[in-house]
Amino acid sequence: MDKSQSDNELSPCCVPPASFEKGASKSSKSAKLLQSQDLVDGVKPSRLISLPAGRGLVGTNKPLLAIDGESPLREVAIQAFEIDPFAVTNAWFEQFVTQTGYVTDAEQYGWSVVFHHNMETPDDLPRVANATWWVRVDGACWSHPSGAASTIDGLENHPVTHISWNDAQAFARWAGGRLPREAEWEYAAHAGQGDVRYPWGDDEPTDDQEIFRCNIWQGDFPNTNTEADGYAETAPVDAYAPNPWGLYNMVGNVWEWCSDGFKINSLRRQAKLRNQQAAQESEKLLKGGSYLCHRSYCTRYRTASRSGVRADSSAAHTGMRIVFDA
Repeated sequence: MDKSQSDNELSPCCVPPASFEKGASKSSKSAKLLQSQDLVDGVKPSRLISLPAGRGLVGTNKPLLAIDGESPLREVAIQAFEIDPFAVTNAWFEQFVTQTGYVTDAEQYGWSVVFHHNMETPDDLPRVANATWWVRVDGACWSHPSGAASTIDGLENHPVTHISWNDAQAFARWAGGRLPREAEWEYAAHAGQGDVRYPWGDDEPTDDQEIFRCNIWQGDFPNTNTEADGYAETAPVDAYAPNPWGLYNMVGNVWEWCSDGFKINSLRRQAKLRNQQAAQESEKLLKGGSYLCHRSYCTRYRTASRSGVRADSSAAHTGMRIVFDA
């Protein structure tokens, strides 16, 4: 592994924590969060895909980011379940908010982090150390993804963003489903193809010019995005070809929360220290990478890739996909 790759392992290139600024606190709106968690709509979408019970592969024996706990490759028993072929959209999340009055973590804090290219104004705003492309923007949340003046008009079929693990849990309960476990998520992404690197196989996702298998960065991260695939940020949830089981955008587009806490299966000292940090911060697991991933910096668009961050953290590329018990 080269030096640049090693440095990437230790920096918050993917999902910065909500507490990157000292003194971060929530508003009194948090009472609404507790009230809304008991409200359940429970109407299953007709588009759900039923996955059979089987033996699923989790992890890899060829990790690129060892500090994330990508290895080892192991086999896990999976019970049958149903999964949404799409990430949760802005339209569906808006329905949830309308019916329940739910207030997201980003709204409670009064801000979220936005990628620097997507800011409304390039002011001198607080930035994340070691990843200065992440900017704290007041008013940024699911309905105002780039700041208070932005909207989701025209983005109804795009994945909802600025979603924390807490928000994802609340939505899943309302919908009558749940967040997938990491093993279920990888089982669905592999789609019966065995130990492949991506949801479509082992071919690289893009050549940055003509081949585009998922929504990730093109160009030189974080400075130049050529937008060769037509998307500077999120793409519609049904963009790109699905995997063999009919699931769309299992990698790229937005990070997807899993129900698991973040933990590395290793006895090495560095892993122990990372696990201690994750336990202290009550970190939860994210899978799939996002539209900001690129081989020039972050290779977390692989099926085995994973990331961990606090349950109340949100960003312009965090979303979710839900599953249902069979």
